[in-house]
Amino acid sequence: MTKADLSTTLAGIPLTSPIYNASGPRTGSSAAMAKIASSASGAVLAKSATVVSQKGNDMPRTWHQDEGAASLNSEGLPNAGIDYYVASKTIEETMADNPSNKPYMVSISGKTLANNIEMLKKISSVIGENQNNKIAAVELNLACPNIVGKPTIGYDFEQMEDVMAQVSSLPCFSGPKPLFPLGVKLPPYFDRPHFQMAANILNKHKNILRYAASINTIGNALAVDPVAEMPAVRANGGYAGLSGPAVKYTALANVRQMRELLHEDIDVVGAGGVQSGMDAFEMILCGARAVQVGTCHWTEGPKCFDRITDELRAIMEERGYASVDDFRGKLKEWSKEGANKSRAARVAEKAKKGGVVKSSGGDGASTNQSVLIAILFAIIAVLLADKFQIVSL
Repeated sequence: MTKADLSTTLAGIPLTSPIYNASGPRTGSSAAMAKIASSASGAVLAKSATVVSQKGNDMPRTWHQDEGAASLNSEGLPNAGIDYYVASKTIEETMADNPSNKPYMVSISGKTLANNIEMLKKISSVIGENQNNKIAAVELNLACPNIVGKPTIGYDFEQMEDVMAQVSSLPCFSGPKPLFPLGVKLPPYFDRPHFQMAANILNKHKNILRYAASINTIGNALAVDPVAEMPAVRANGGYAGLSGPAVKYTALANVRQMRELLHEDIDVVGAGGVQSGMDAFEMILCGARAVQVGTCHWTEGPKCFDRITDELRAIMEERGYASVDDFRGKLKEWSKEGANKSRAARVAEKAKKGGVVKSSGGDGASTNQSVLIAILFAIIAVLLADKFQIVSL
């Protein structure tokens, strides 16, 4: 069997794999990013940068649910500052052991629009002074507040329009070809009109905008420590961004709707709750050109990229897909035939694991037998409990 090809392009940039890291966890230093570069990750995305370095919120500012279903973070964007992430030394240290010459991308998340403009000018200057600079793309975070007392940029559509208009007017985007590809990180949307309003704004700037990454964490989640009777996270009164498997289904809906609404020249990157090759497969099926991994990278480390990539390739080969283009964006409409196929697959999987299952259209004999056995065990347990209670008296 021919090995499935996972290569793709994002914003016109070749990637050896559609799986790469989200900005945030384990991306603050060149030493941390070098581990991503030497893994199967298709790209390296640096920590979201501010104009100057900052330590972030007080600890503890993160929380992981014991079973791994969810994580919270209120980090406050700890980072080394934009100068660090665009410096040739940092990029060289990050990519030194990278055998496949994968792309290095920068993320920015200024506290104000002026901060973001300043950082974009800085990046333009660095690239202009060194044509061999390795910065392949820039991701602008629209999923964080920009003005004190105002909503997150991506939820304030008037503000979002202003940000995109001012960014588009910069000299680095004014020529026939932008100096570098620009992407944006979006917050999750929950109402169809909001998807449409966000997409309309982004589509107006399709001449400079090359991709939209969706989603960032779901804001204002709260985990309670029931023993101490207090929030599990110290920072921000315990309110934090929700990530991990719990957000995957919201992320899938956002990816699919953005792919439906955005201009075809704007790629969609799926993010949120990706823990396995199957999660990545579902994101791509919904239209994602690439998939970012955040929480799983946080908890498992860079080896997650090797595992998820291997799992995705195995799924593709099992289903006869030679490349990711074969199934990208090809989510089928619901059908009775599809439901029956899925049900049969679940029955076969349970049978393979030795479970007792009720076959489709059967008389339920196996299920009835298992219920009777369970009832008998319950009766025996009650009789034994009564016996030991009498003896103890």
